Amino acid sequence: MDLDLAQRLHRPAQSKILWLVLDGLGGLPHPDTGKSELETARTPNLDALASQSALGLTMPVGYGVTPGSGPGHLALFGYDPLQFDIGRGVLEATGIGFQLGPNDVAARGNFCTLDAAGRISDRRAARIPTQQSAAIVERLRAITIDGLDLFVEPVREHRFVLVLRAPGLSDQITETDPQAEGVAPLLSQPQHPDAARTAAAVNDFVAQASALICDEALANGLVLRGFATIPSLPQMSDVWGLNAASCAIYPMYRGLARLAGMIAIPAGDTIDDQIASLGEHWSQHDYFFCHYKYTDSAGEDGDFDAKVQRLQDFDAALPAFRALDPDVLVISGDHSTPAIMAAHSWHPVPFLLHSATTRHRLGAAFTEADCGQGLLGTFPAKESLPIAMAHAGRLAKYGA
Repeated sequence: MDLDLAQRLHRPAQSKILWLVLDGLGGLPHPDTGKSELETARTPNLDALASQSALGLTMPVGYGVTPGSGPGHLALFGYDPLQFDIGRGVLEATGIGFQLGPNDVAARGNFCTLDAAGRISDRRAARIPTQQSAAIVERLRAITIDGLDLFVEPVREHRFVLVLRAPGLSDQITETDPQAEGVAPLLSQPQHPDAARTAAAVNDFVAQASALICDEALANGLVLRGFATIPSLPQMSDVWGLNAASCAIYPMYRGLARLAGMIAIPAGDTIDDQIASLGEHWSQHDYFFCHYKYTDSAGEDGDFDAKVQRLQDFDAALPAFRALDPDVLVISGDHSTPAIMAAHSWHPVPFLLHSATTRHRLGAAFTEADCGQGLLGTFPAKESLPIAMAHAGRLAKYGA
C-alpha cells in the first residue's frame, strides 16, 4: 500500500496485532526425505492454527531477489524495501543504542577465523561468546586514524559495530566481507571519487586490527559489510497510526524496529522471556513485533536437524503467545534460509494470519506447500501489514 494512502485510511481502534517473525522461516526439501524443515518438524500447534487461518506466501523484495534481513523486515513493516534501503551497519549501531550523527558511517563487523594462508575458514569465528568478543573489541579501541574519530562497539557473539566519524565521509564503498569461506578478506574500494578517503580509512583500520588480533585462536581476523549512513524513515505512528513495540533479542532487529518508530521493550535472552515481556507491556501498545532468530541461525549453519528442532521449540511456545489473545496474530518470516543452501534464498516465505474475519481451509498445515495453496496466494511482503490492519479494523473505506 502506498504510505500516503495508509496515512489517509488508518483509523483508531482498540484491537491489538501480534506479529511473530521466524527469521529465515522458509526451507527446501532434504534430499534424503523430500521434506522441508517445516514438513519434517512436529508442529501440532502451528498446524492447528493454520487450519483456522488465512495462509499464503510472501515475496520479500521481488521474484528471484535474495533479501537481506533488513529489506525482509522493512517489507513486513509496510515499507517498500526498494524505496527504503537501510544499511546493515546502521541497523546494528541503532540496535545497541549507539546514537549516530550526520557525519557517521557505520558498518557491521564479523570476527572470523583465518587459516595460515590468510583465507577465511569460518566467517563467524565459531560464534564466539559475547564476553570474549567484547574483550577483543576493547583491544581494537586502541586504533587511531588521523582526521577522524573511531568507535568500535560489541554487539553479540562474533558481531561488532564500527563507526567512522568525520565531515565528508561516504558510505559508497565496497565491503571487505566476501561472504564466502576459502578466500581472503577483501580490500574496500571507493564506488565514487568522494569515497576514496573513507575506503582508505577502512583499510587502515583493518590493517591495524589484523595486527592486534592475529594471535587469537578463533577470532584472528575480521570482515566489514553494510556501510551506511543514518536514513530518514517515515514512522509507523504517522503512517499507520500504531503505537508499536518491538521485542527482539538480537540488536540488529531492535535497531530496525527503532528506526521505524517502535518502542523497544525488554526481550531477555529466551523465548520465555519474550512472552513474559509481551504480557507485562500488553496494555501499553496495540502492535507488537516479536523476533525469533534461531531458525535463521540453524539454516545459515546448514544444520537441517537444528532448524527442525528450533521450529519445534517455537511450536511449543505458541500456546503462550496465543494466550495473550491478540485480535490479529501473524506468523511470518523475513526471508527463506534453507538449511541445504546454508544461506538466505529467493524462495517465497510462508505466511499465516489469524483473526475473527479470515477465510481458511480446514485441514491445512503450516508448510510451504499448504501456504502456497492458501487463499492469500503469493503476494509482496510489503502488503502484509495492510492486510493485518484491515483484519484489525484499522483501515477506513476508500472512496464513496
